[in-house]
Amino acid sequence: MDYGEDHAESIAIDLDHERHRYMYRVVKRVFDFVASLLGLILLSPVFLIVAIAIKLEDPKGPVFYSQTRLGKQQPFKMYKFRSMIVNADKLLKKLADQNEVDGAMFKIKRDPRVTNVGRFIRKYSLDELPQLMNVLLGQMSLVGPRPPLPREVANYTQYDMQRLAVKPGCTGLWQATARNSVGFDEMVYLDLMYISKRGVLFDSFILLKTLHVFIKPSGAY
Repeated sequence: MDYGEDHAESIAIDLDHERHRYMYRVVKRVFDFVASLLGLILLSPVFLIVAIAIKLEDPKGPVFYSQTRLGKQQPFKMYKFRSMIVNADKLLKKLADQNEVDGAMFKIKRDPRVTNVGRFIRKYSLDELPQLMNVLLGQMSLVGPRPPLPREVANYTQYDMQRLAVKPGCTGLWQATARNSVGFDEMVYLDLMYISKRGVLFDSFILLKTLHVFIKPSGAY
């Protein structure tokens, strides 16, 4: 698949078509609810192990971290296992000039705010597991565009805003394929490609690709 910037503005989402896909949205919501509930139950031992590891490294810090994100342009609290030091958000401005991703997104490979446990759980995407609660509550889907931060959306173009047309997801075409190996424009392109092609089979394909990423992680930081 070509992630080149020459494709960055080649997709326009048919919003009217998306609004009328009632059956697909019902099937997707039922699957999300059942799968997230089972996931929370079956993965509870993993939750416990990760929580203990975080507490052993930093007994005074919280296990979970919540952050306001936007889904379909509506704010909600997204949950994660804490993978950074407690005052990580306050240090962001000092690191802004080290951003390695163009566009409305912040990423650096060797982020000094990430803890030792944080590096491990990020590599295997274990820090994302608490988002199953967001899925259970209907704020997110298992598959969809990643929910951005409000400060990121403030820098979006009208073209970029199209990725907020559908419910955000824990994983998506970007995470399951290119992950952090591409820039912001390519990420938007992949999200819009997903929205334009999404369906039960395509969602299943992305979930299977995501399982492969869990087993053989690459590009996560």
